[in-house]
Parts: sequence; C-alpha cells; structure tokens
Amino acid sequence: MPAYATNMRLKFPILALTLEIITIILYAVFTVYSDGKSHDEGDKKHNETHPDTEPLKLYPMFQDVHVMIFIGFGFLMTFLKRYGFSSVGVNLLLAAFGLQWGLLMQGIWHLEDGKIKIGIEKMINADFSTATVLISFGAVLGKTSPVQLLIMTILEITIFCVNEHLAVEVLGASDVGASMTIHAFGAYFGLAVARVLYRPGLRNGHENDGSVYHSDMFAMIGTVFLWMFWPSFNSAIADPGLPQLTAVINTYLSLAACVLSAYAISSLVEHKGKLDMVHIQNATLAGGVAVGTCADMAIGPFGAMLIGFVAGIVSTLGFKYLSPILAANLGIQDTCGVHNLHGMPGILGGLAGIVAVALGRKEGDAAMQAAALASSLGFALVGGSITGLIMKLPFWGQPPDQNCFDDSIYWEVPAEEEENEESGAHADHSKNKAEV
Repeated sequence: MPAYATNMRLKFPILALTLEIITIILYAVFTVYSDGKSHDEGDKKHNETHPDTEPLKLYPMFQDVHVMIFIGFGFLMTFLKRYGFSSVGVNLLLAAFGLQWGLLMQGIWHLEDGKIKIGIEKMINADFSTATVLISFGAVLGKTSPVQLLIMTILEITIFCVNEHLAVEVLGASDVGASMTIHAFGAYFGLAVARVLYRPGLRNGHENDGSVYHSDMFAMIGTVFLWMFWPSFNSAIADPGLPQLTAVINTYLSLAACVLSAYAISSLVEHKGKLDMVHIQNATLAGGVAVGTCADMAIGPFGAMLIGFVAGIVSTLGFKYLSPILAANLGIQDTCGVHNLHGMPGILGGLAGIVAVALGRKEGDAAMQAAALASSLGFALVGGSITGLIMKLPFWGQPPDQNCFDDSIYWEVPAEEEENEESGAHADHSKNKAEV
C-alpha cells in the first residue's frame, strides 16, 4: 500500500534539506545578533549596573531548559522496549529543527527595524516552542515516520506561535510557566493528531507497545532531569528579581508535593499496593506543569504545594483509569499518556491562574486568563485535527501496524542486539523447562 511506503531514501533527505535551506535563507534575510540591550524597564536598570554581564545573565537558565528539551524529553520516551533509538534520536531531530523554526515564528511578532534580534531570551522561547512538538510527539510515538513528524513540527510551531501571541500579547494573560500555551496546547494538539491517525489494527494493543526493565530505567533518566530542571523552565522568562525567585520556589515545592501524592495514589490503585513505573516516570512531573501559569504569583508556598499535590493525584488516576477509556471509546491512542502529564495538569494550571488573578495574587483580568485557556485548547484541537489530516496523506509514508513501536523500520539496528534478545528468550524458555 502506498500509505505504508516506508523507504525514506528520497523523501526524508529531500524534505529535511529543503526545510533547512529555506530556514537558512529566512535567517539571512530576517535575523541579526542581539545588541545585548533590553527594552524591558526592569532590565534597563540591570544594564546600567552590569553592562558587560547583561547579555548572558539568562544563559544558566537557557542551559537548564536545553537539557530538559534534549535529555529530559528524549529519555522520558525511551520506555518502549524496541523504540529507544527513535525516542532519543527523532527527539533530537525535531528539537533541532523546531528551535530554528520557533525562533523565526516567534520573532516575526517582535521585529526591530525589520529584523529578529537573536539573544538568549529568544533562544529560551524558541526551546519553549519546541517543547510543544515534543509533547505532541509523545501522543503519536511509535506510529509515525520521521517525515510525518517534520511536517507536524513546522505546522504545530506555526500555530503555537499564533496562539501564544494572542494569549499573552493580545489578551494579556499571565502564563509564565506556560501551563496553557505549551503543556495544554501540546497535549491536546497531539491528541487531535492521534485521533485523526487512529489505527483500528492497534485497538487490542501491540507486542512492542510496552517496556522491559532496562528501558524503564532509561526513561527514569528523562524523568529525573526534567524534575530537577523544571524550576528553571517555569522561571526562565519571569521578570528579574522577586517574581523569578517566586517562580523557582513555587515550582520546587509543587514538584516535591506532587511526588508524594503520585507515589501514594500509584500504590493505592495498583495490585497489592505495588508502585507502577509508568506513574512514577510521568505523574511525578505533573506538579511542574500545573504550577506553571501561576509560578510567579504570590500564591504562597502552601498554595504551590496544594497545586502539586492535586496534580499528582489527577495525573496518576488519569494513567490508571482515563487512558484506557480514551483509547477504547474515543479512538485516542495516546502512547506516552501526554493527556495525563501535560493535558489535564495544564488545564489545572490554567484554572489555578484564573483563581489566583481573581484573588489579586497578580495584576490582571481573570476573564482574559480564561480566554487564554480557551484559545489554547481551541487552537490545539482544530490545529491538531488539520495537521493530522495533512500527515495522513499517503505520500508521506507511515509504518504499517505490524512495524509500529519498532526502531528497525527506520534505523540500522545492531544485529547482535536482535541475537541477544533471541538467545535471552531461549535461555528463559530453557530455564522455565528446567524448573518445571
């Protein structure tokens, strides 16, 4: 079938090189180096007292966010037993193109003398735009080709930048840690794509859609990196000084409380009170997502902890009970459970922001906060559905059902790896016979 033409020798190199050449030309026309001067009032004072350090003052934050994008997201998705190359490798591909495209798409809203001035803050924001794609990637992990995913990247980041401009600049909503504009948007965009690309043949599962001991260990690397650096993600673009410190503290406490509730609920709902590694890898991060919108608001340490506590419960219950319902009844095959880690906690964060602004914890309009949440969900669902239809076009190619969740269809996989798995299976079989 043409829909399953998986040979990428021509289509992938042509698409990747064409996109990069077009991007380079656009950079030649529209970009220049930042002059290191900020047009923000708070930063002007910093410029005057520290003229030499100002351009790089956010570089440590940028490094933290960069680690989250490339190591955190990449390794978090390595839980699939035969899809590790794609999880980390395609993550690198999409992030590398996404940050270039995101810098352009976000920059066109903030041209200075017709140019995009590239500095550390714009690089951080470009990484943020890339995060939306990596969240959506989790929803369709194992069921799409690199060609389809490059198409998704260019379309999703373009739509994301329109929604972000509307939510933050036009509506004036506060969303410093991007619970609404990145996490909720990325999750529901990915779910819409997954719904359009629904595969009836995977309705009853797939033998490779699961983990083994070492793949779950690799995924925990991603979890720990994300957990450690999330305070930087939520505070990187906060106003310098007290708001930025508040964002760090709130995220730090929300994540800590989230871990306790996620572990507790996992033990409560699992067989014989055992912990489920899926919950621990994902739900422990939900506090970082949920506190994002009001991270820089004076919600109090207890408020941050309460948000994280609730997020851990909601996320864990989502993995246990809601994901199977979405798959069985709505045809949404969410590989990584992004609805539970990013979708519902993102909405929770948006609602917390509405309440916090309404209570006067930060200047703003609660109605505009609500409008920004609605906008993010609307753009995600409509944009994701349209993107899914474009990705479904037969000439892009996609893996057939039997080859889903398997690296070997798009990667050179070491032969000894396959031999080891076979010999391991034979050894287990022999051992079982001997024990009997």
